[in-house]
Amino acid sequence: MQNRSVPAGIILPHIVYENLSAAIDWLVRVFGFTEHYRYGDPVQGAQLHLGNAHIMVRTARGPQKSPASLGFGMQSPTVFVEDVEAQLRQARSGGAKIVEELNVTPYGEEQIGVEDLEGHHWLFARHVKDVDPTTWGAEVKRG
Repeated sequence: MQNRSVPAGIILPHIVYENLSAAIDWLVRVFGFTEHYRYGDPVQGAQLHLGNAHIMVRTARGPQKSPASLGFGMQSPTVFVEDVEAQLRQARSGGAKIVEELNVTPYGEEQIGVEDLEGHHWLFARHVKDVDPTTWGAEVKRG
């Protein structure tokens, strides 16, 4: 079944912001997300996408806080993009804090690490090599 309110992907992260309106504008301008919808007055949440990656962003409430208020982050979403170098240029020109410069990981991803306006850590990546996990130290579990 298709639902126009929820994307068909297998995971939909929800990311919390203290100033949601500012975060939506920032994510669109600096990371290149497209806003699909927002809800609430004042805004309580929104759905954004970048290519095939969809996220929900929502306002902090109750025990849910952003890294800006906690003083530390707890997750790091990875968004796969066609052009990591272009993503880096856009993020840098928008004032994002680059915490990991463009590199190719031992596991075959070209990626950058970026911190957003409220301290969430984001990775933007693309596959550049097919690498057997055992070659870089992972232990593959069978079964």
